[in-house]
Amino acid sequence: MKKQLYKWIFFKLMGWKIVGTIDTDIKKCVLMVLPHTSAHDFYLGIFTRGITELEMNFVGKKELFRFPLGWYFRYMGGEPLDRSGGLNKVDSIAAIFKRKEVFRLAVAPEGTRNKVTELKTGFYYIALKANVPIVPVAFDFGKKEVNLGKPVFPTGDIEAEIEILKKHFIGVKGKIPKNGYILEQS
Repeated sequence: MKKQLYKWIFFKLMGWKIVGTIDTDIKKCVLMVLPHTSAHDFYLGIFTRGITELEMNFVGKKELFRFPLGWYFRYMGGEPLDRSGGLNKVDSIAAIFKRKEVFRLAVAPEGTRNKVTELKTGFYYIALKANVPIVPVAFDFGKKEVNLGKPVFPTGDIEAEIEILKKHFIGVKGKIPKNGYILEQS
């Protein structure tokens, strides 16, 4: 019932579509979501998750998961990030991957909804450390589509593999285009 409601709202009312798929056999991955220019991206992710029926996750500081909203954040796919014991973010998130059977982590490499000229690389190092693929996901407000790309398995050649991933986002427009990390066809 929820899936049908999501489909009706997303496809009929909003006029969006989902292009591509994520192989259901990929139980663990990093979802590289670009561009991230607006809070509207959150509900696009919720609709995409509900329609595809794939568990998709996010991390947040552990304080967010306390009463009264902790149950809601967990229900929405959230996982508290505990950096105690001297762990950095990459190691802490890789540890989550290790203990979870299914964990598809959505990450916005821009790190903000404001204009950036460089992507943060933490998502890449998380995938490398956790030994999981990176799946590019474009929220294209210009075409009104969520475009799910092909997985890239990191080998440590970050420059080459980031360039492969960036190709998925060429010409994609965020909700607030002036804030987006925009890649043009070269």
